[in-house]
Amino acid sequence: MLDPTARVARIDQPIRRTPQRSWPMFLRIFVLGLTTVLLVQILNFAIVLLMPPPRPQIFTANRVAAVARTGRDPTGQLKVEIATGPPHLTDNPRDARLAESIAADLGLARTKVTVETERSAMPLFAGALRPPLPLGMGRSGHLPQSFDNALFGPFVVSIETPNGRWRVIRPTHTTIGPWRMRIVLWFLVAMVVAAAVAWVMARRVVKPIALFAAAAERLGRDPRAEPLPIVGPPEIAEAATAFNLMQERLNRYVEDRTTLIAAVAHDLRTPLMRLSLRLEKAPEDIRAASEGDIQEMSERIGSAMAFVRDMTRHVRRQRLDLRSLAESVADDFADRGDAVALHPGDPLALEGDAPSLKALIANLVGNAVKYAGHAEVEVRREGGVAIVEVCDSGPGMAPADLARAFEPFFRAEQSRNRDTGGSGLGLASVRAVARAHGGDATIENRPGVGLLARVTLPI
Repeated sequence: MLDPTARVARIDQPIRRTPQRSWPMFLRIFVLGLTTVLLVQILNFAIVLLMPPPRPQIFTANRVAAVARTGRDPTGQLKVEIATGPPHLTDNPRDARLAESIAADLGLARTKVTVETERSAMPLFAGALRPPLPLGMGRSGHLPQSFDNALFGPFVVSIETPNGRWRVIRPTHTTIGPWRMRIVLWFLVAMVVAAAVAWVMARRVVKPIALFAAAAERLGRDPRAEPLPIVGPPEIAEAATAFNLMQERLNRYVEDRTTLIAAVAHDLRTPLMRLSLRLEKAPEDIRAASEGDIQEMSERIGSAMAFVRDMTRHVRRQRLDLRSLAESVADDFADRGDAVALHPGDPLALEGDAPSLKALIANLVGNAVKYAGHAEVEVRREGGVAIVEVCDSGPGMAPADLARAFEPFFRAEQSRNRDTGGSGLGLASVRAVARAHGGDATIENRPGVGLLARVTLPI
């Protein structure tokens, strides 16, 4: 046998692997954000080049006065409305000059005409979408001489009529025009493109984490699964290295325990053999009483070694039909004359070790036949889990025994195992196989009489 200290030293030795060089996670996220912002800026620059803003519509004071006289605009660019309330007076000098020019053209008093160019503009946020002023015009009010009588952008001209009402003239299209609709459409397209690029890059960033989670879930199903590949950012590579080291230590820990049990069981055979030879010279009454105990101990040792051998053998996972395994077990018991019934159902495929799963079903069916004389087996699927249930109509078990049923070498009280024997490793093996496949095993009393053993296995 190996020296325990040497084994511990080998376990603590770190796994030396050469991870592939990769960008750190923080740098990947930084590049992702920077790329997304850069893409949005490129799209914004493209809209300036591909979709220049249209020229604003410019109306002269003489044209507004002509529309006020006729009450309609033949071009449809200005609309005329009638308002009952007085307009809002502004303190803009340019508005006053425009109002004076229109009043003089109509032959009205200055107080009869009001022009609003600032108050009628859109709010601050929406004002960003207003058409730009012609070249050379600013918003400070200092305009070239040729634009003294020009109105552009959103404006309202109010002219008082003889009956006390106000004739209001304003541009027909001031808020949403074809150009602005194209701006909105381009914005939506830019969002879709940027979101698609960000989605693809984000998936690439988190892919190593998803692989790490999948490896952790696979370890729960099969402790002897292949180690996690050391790929991805340095942070993920370090975590994968620690994960592989943990997996190796866990497997060696389990192997050490099973090897110890096997060694103890093997070493006990020699003193048992010497004891049985010495009993041949003992009196008949002593020999008869001791031979039964020696035989029982020998059987337990044999069962323990078989259990260890099954738990430490190399398993080969493959795609299999769980119902076919259950049918094979039911047929084997039926050939021996046992009453075993398998409920009908559809095939149920999963990834597992065929010999281990077949032994699991055989152990459950064998216990039911041994203690109740018959067994009913049902294999079904619920969501993403395969369920194997074996029930009987035997004497059942005490609640205290149910909690310890899966402990190795435990046997229930005598009313259940009278004249049946058993090593107490059957249910322990069932739970070990179920948990090695990522599932579990439970046992409970049925309502009325009998036991129900249930095994759940992930599909």
